[in-house]
Amino acid sequence: MPSLNVSFTDEELEGVRAAAAAEGKSLKQYLHDLGVREMQRKQFVAGAAAWADRLRAEFDTAFPDEMPPGRRGKGAAAA
Repeated sequence: MPSLNVSFTDEELEGVRAAAAAEGKSLKQYLHDLGVREMQRKQFVAGAAAWADRLRAEFDTAFPDEMPPGRRGKGAAAA
């Protein structure tokens, strides 16, 4: 299995060790899980943004007063 060496300052390593201990994990498991969680978070955010983009026109039609001024039509600005 591939592995990775990561360098930390003494202060950084102390903080990471404390965080790992607080979660009841070894340093190795904590750092592994941290990287995987960040990857999953980015995938979730990208999916949520794509979902919002697909529904934006429907939302704007249903709630025209909630649209940012830059996306409002000329008639909406006069209202």
